[in-house]
Amino acid sequence: MTEGHVRAGYVLAVDFGGTKASLAAFDATGTVLASERLPIHAERGAEQAVARTVEVARSLVADVGAGTLLGSGVASPGIVLRDRVLLAPNVPGWSRLRLQDTFEDALGVPATCATDVKAAALAEARWGHLHGVHTGLHLNLGTGLALGVVVEGTVLTGAHGAGGEIGYNLLLAGDRAGPHDGHAPLEQRVGGGAIGARGREVGGDGDAASVFALARTEPAARAFLEETIDELAVHVANAAILVDPARITVGGGMARAADVVLAALKAVLDRAVPFPPELVTARFAQNGPLVGAAALAWDAVSR
Repeated sequence: MTEGHVRAGYVLAVDFGGTKASLAAFDATGTVLASERLPIHAERGAEQAVARTVEVARSLVADVGAGTLLGSGVASPGIVLRDRVLLAPNVPGWSRLRLQDTFEDALGVPATCATDVKAAALAEARWGHLHGVHTGLHLNLGTGLALGVVVEGTVLTGAHGAGGEIGYNLLLAGDRAGPHDGHAPLEQRVGGGAIGARGREVGGDGDAASVFALARTEPAARAFLEETIDELAVHVANAAILVDPARITVGGGMARAADVVLAALKAVLDRAVPFPPELVTARFAQNGPLVGAAALAWDAVSR
C-alpha cells in the first residue's frame, strides 16, 4: 500500500498487536491516505492503550481532512464481542473492553471488529495470496499463534468465533491446562513471545528476533530453534490434514525469518500431509490485520 491522494470517502483501520497499535486511512482503491503507529505498553493495562489509540485515530482523521470518514474496522487479539473480548489474556483488562462502542463513540461512524488473525486471513483472501484459492490457511506467527481458515473467499469463524485458535492445542507432554485456566499450551511453547522468553536459556535477549539471529551462528540456539519449529510444524501439519488446504500463507513477525521457518514447516508438511499444500509468505505478512480491518470496514459500508 502506498501513500496517495484523498478520494471521495475513506475508512479507518486499526490493528492492536502484541506490542503496538497501527492505524491507517484507506480509500476505496486500497490506497493508504495516512498512517500512524504507537506502542501498546501492555504492562500499563488495556484502558490506557485504547485511550491513546483513540486519540491518535481522531488526530489522523483530522489530518486527512478532505473526504468523508465512512466507517472503521478494528482488529484485536482475542474473540471480540460487543461487550467484551474473550481469550485475550496478554494485556491486563483487555477482556473488559467494548471496542465497537469505544470507536463508534469516538469517531461517530460505524465500527466493525474482528479477531486479528481472521482479519489477516480476510486480507489474504480478498487481495493476497489466498485470493481465488478454494481452501486455504493463513498462519500467523507473531507474539501469539493462530490460524485463519478460508473456504471460497470466506473466513470461517467457528461456532464461537474461535475457529483456528491452535495456540490452545494441547501438548503431548507437560501442562494440560487450557483456556479456562488462562493457558494456551502451544502458544506458550512455540509462539514468538515464548521463543523470546525461552530463548534466554541459549543466549537470546528476550525477543524472538534475537534468537533467530543467534541461531545463524550458535549451535545451541540453532538446536533450540529447530526443536521449537519442528513442534510447531507438527501442529500445522495436523491442521492441514484436517482442512486439506491448497495453500498456506504465513505472516507475523516470525515470517521475517521465512528462509528458516518456511523450510522447516515445508519439510514436515511434505512428509506428513496426504496432499501437501503450497507454502508461501503472505502478501500482507506484516500488516495483514490492518489491511483486513480496512476490508471489514468497507464491507460494512457497502452493506
